[in-house]
Amino acid sequence: MAVYTHLGAEDMAALIAEFDVGTLVSAKGIAEGVSNSNWLIETTGQDGRGARFILTMYEFRIDIGELPYFLSLLDHLAAQGCPVPRTIHSRDGRLYLERPNAAGELKALALIEYLPGVSVSEPTAAQARAVGQSLAQMHEAAASFPGVRANGMGVAEWRRLADACGVDGLAEISPELARIVAENLPRLEHDWPAGLPASVIHADLFPDNVLMLGSTVTGLIDFYFACNDTTAYDVAVTHAAWCFDASGTTFRPDLSQALLEGYRDRRPLSAAELAALPRLAQGAAMRFAMSRAYDWLNTPADALVTKKDPMAFARRLEFYRDHPEVFGPEVFAV
Repeated sequence: MAVYTHLGAEDMAALIAEFDVGTLVSAKGIAEGVSNSNWLIETTGQDGRGARFILTMYEFRIDIGELPYFLSLLDHLAAQGCPVPRTIHSRDGRLYLERPNAAGELKALALIEYLPGVSVSEPTAAQARAVGQSLAQMHEAAASFPGVRANGMGVAEWRRLADACGVDGLAEISPELARIVAENLPRLEHDWPAGLPASVIHADLFPDNVLMLGSTVTGLIDFYFACNDTTAYDVAVTHAAWCFDASGTTFRPDLSQALLEGYRDRRPLSAAELAALPRLAQGAAMRFAMSRAYDWLNTPADALVTKKDPMAFARRLEFYRDHPEVFGPEVFAV
């Protein structure tokens, strides 16, 4: 968890004054997040009726040179009517400001629109359907976004992470994990789908990155893995994130059907995309199994981070390999 002592009350007030959002009323550190420091900001608002925002200081993992892509993407999607928080520009038009952190290192800070809603831990079919619709809406709206960013968590990175873990490291986590990677990663590398429609994708649309009120999506957030890649891969990532229990042992066909139908209602997939979905879903599972495995082996024991089990996605991978019918054409039949 990030530490919030490096911006005092006077510093915070001066920072917020650089935005046309009224006077700072309060700034409360948000406990969620391990890579950045986040605050819930309350101001008097431009009209004196009060306003809320999220302030983020980018501490780790985010390349500051890529911030214009992420923050401009938010503005673009919000302008297209997507449930995405706008970036609040400074009075002189900047997307982000820079300030020193507790160690004196210069860090970027961005002020983002606050959206209502909560993340769900046990989604309903109606909520899954709404997420599918919102994902398709995002893909459509992003078609005119001019920014380009390569996927830094693509197939080559899965191999790098697997090699960094090593066979012994993977087996230390679970002998089954080492076996699953050895059996499936070479196959995915060799047969990874190519030539499919591409777009800006979120690439990390887990339930905790979606805000909801009832069955309505009020916010898609945390776009810091967003990139330009195969559109249907984003469907596969979202499917893997939403349609299983946390351990990856129980598949939820009701959530799967609802999410895929919701997506189809807004953006039908081509025959080639539909045929590729089983392989794309296996790749999505491999991506998260590998990033989790690397973090499992390389996170210090005293770090304030909860390790996530790589096997939860290794199990998903084997499910997708053995049950391609979950993406059968009848799911997308109009």
